[in-house]
This record gives sequence, structure tokens and C-alpha cells, in this order.
Amino acid sequence: MPTAVVLQHVAFEDLGLFAPRLRARGYGLQVLQAGVDAPEPLVDADLAVVLGGPLGARPDAEFPWMATELEALTRRVQARRPTLGICLGAQLMAAALGASVEPMGVKEIGYAPLTLTREGADSPLSVLGSAPVLHWHGDRFGLPDGAELLASTPTCDHQAFRLGPNLLGLQFHPEADPAQIERWLIAYDDELNAAGIAPHALRDRARTDGVATARVAPGLVDAWLDQLA
Repeated sequence: MPTAVVLQHVAFEDLGLFAPRLRARGYGLQVLQAGVDAPEPLVDADLAVVLGGPLGARPDAEFPWMATELEALTRRVQARRPTLGICLGAQLMAAALGASVEPMGVKEIGYAPLTLTREGADSPLSVLGSAPVLHWHGDRFGLPDGAELLASTPTCDHQAFRLGPNLLGLQFHPEADPAQIERWLIAYDDELNAAGIAPHALRDRARTDGVATARVAPGLVDAWLDQLA
């Protein structure tokens, strides 16, 4: 059985909707907890998914383990092994490929659709159509050399990139299970307050937009797996 190594930075930002789809496609899941588990299994796994979290993709003395994590991810992406990055995971992928990751100066939090580029319309993202996906970030990745820009929003012009068929970075959260949104609201209450976003408004959007997107988002996994080299 092939193994998908899942690098998880915080407990509530898990594989969500994507876990049953990967298992249905025959993958066993090995979850690594960032800062706790050694990241070495990430390097040579059949598949890797690097998930989100509240930290920036900037290793420093406060979180020395992130440098080790980034080094393992760099070895993986330079070898073009199949890797999906989500939010912080996409930022780490971009950094591992030599691109910058910088604060936007504004938070993008909530449900909103993507605008796909021509390349995005011919990518796994096409299964999302106009579905409103969950955004929750304040940083923006630059495009790695040779990467294709796949999507944007009015707040963030770099929402997704692809480098060859195997490397896919997503700034948004298609994996987020709307049934678990309360965990996000509790954990990020201070951030929501600072951004002037009422938790009840986001909760209501999860029950409508989130549920609608959950019907199509797992298909992104299928579309990506189907075109791997």
C-alpha cells in the first residue's frame, strides 16, 4: 500500500475532507506532528500533504524545528515527488523552491470563490468551479521559477501554483470540513476579533457555502492524483 505522509502543524487544521478520499484511493496515512515528529519520512514518501497553521513560513530561533522541516521539504520538492501544500504548506513549498513569502498587510478570512487563470482552468482546480472556498491567511507566497499561477482572489493574487504535474500549492483550504469550523473559531478568536469578523457570520457561511464546497472539494484530490507523473 502506498503511503501519504501528512505534515500537520496544529491539531484542528487536519486533512479533513481529503482523508477519506486518499484512503479510498488506496493510500495509508502517516501523520507527522510538526515540531514533535522528525520530518524525515516526508522526504521519500509516495505522496506528501503539508497542511496549514498559524505560523509564518519563516524559520527563526523561536521555532528551530521549522528549519529542519523546510530542509526535508526542500529535498522532496527538488526531486519533484508528489506534494500538495495547503495554506502554510503551500508557503513552505514556495520557500523550498526559492520563492519569497511575505505578509500581505491584511487578513483574508472567509468564504469566497477563486478566479482561475487559463492554466488553472486546465488544472485540478477546475473541479471547484465557482464554489466559495475557505480562506484564512495573512501571508502571500511568490511564484517559484517555472511555476504556473492557477488562481487568484481580489485580496490575494497568488492563490495556487503548480510546478509540473506533481507539485501543487494551494493558499486556500479546500480540505476544511465545515462541520468542524467551531474548532477554527475557538482557536482563532483573537485573530477574528482583530480583523473585525464576527464568529457567528463565519459559522453561518460554513453551514451554507462550506457545505456546498464540501460536495466538490474532494474531487480536487482525484483530479490531482489522476494526472501525477
